[in-house]
Amino acid sequence: MTDELFREDAYLKTCDAKVVKINDLGGIILDRTVFYPTGGGQPGDSGKINDIDIATTVTDRDTGEIVHVPAEGQKLPDVGADVTATIDWEKRYLHMRMHSGLHLLCAAVPCGVTGGQIGAVKSRLDFDIEDMTLDKEEITNKINEFQQGNHDLSSSWIKDDEMDANPELVRTMSVKPPRKGGRVRLMHVGENVDLQPCGGTHVKNTSEIGRLRVSKIENKGKRNRRVNIVFDE
Repeated sequence: MTDELFREDAYLKTCDAKVVKINDLGGIILDRTVFYPTGGGQPGDSGKINDIDIATTVTDRDTGEIVHVPAEGQKLPDVGADVTATIDWEKRYLHMRMHSGLHLLCAAVPCGVTGGQIGAVKSRLDFDIEDMTLDKEEITNKINEFQQGNHDLSSSWIKDDEMDANPELVRTMSVKPPRKGGRVRLMHVGENVDLQPCGGTHVKNTSEIGRLRVSKIENKGKRNRRVNIVFDE
């Protein structure tokens, strides 16, 4: 399996790697990568492998392989070739800031999460609010209070059985925690701001996120509310 360098260091922009496979659809599989594959609501990275344009990165559902999807018309590398993989850092960093911001949104809205999507400009989470009433200004203020608290973000791993014994850690109601090799990655925001399973890429400190604003709260059902956030810069 591909060594997922982005799991331990989301700030890696490039790495040397070897092509281990070209799949039937022309996707490139490397022995190691800095490219994050689509998952958890976060888009897959784009960038370059040598001079080959990579449009996105995905995980093959059948094999579990991380597949770098080249743009149309690219000449593919040979299996066994030594290459350099480089992500579109500007876009990735926006995703990192937004993803971390969604953890602050989770901390500000104490409800189960029914869905979500991360973008470079706008992101959102859907909440099962039960009988709560959500207020845009109140949530915006809470998010920015956390953001300005200069809280460190860090990760740790627990075993699957530990995860199963602590179901209260899971905020997502429809998506199972990302399990990898018998263990689950936990994302910590500060000492007690937010803690939950997450496989995405994040900034090191909430100060990097920048100010955020709740742009819209949408009614998506009797108990479901969609909270959209944008950068307030």
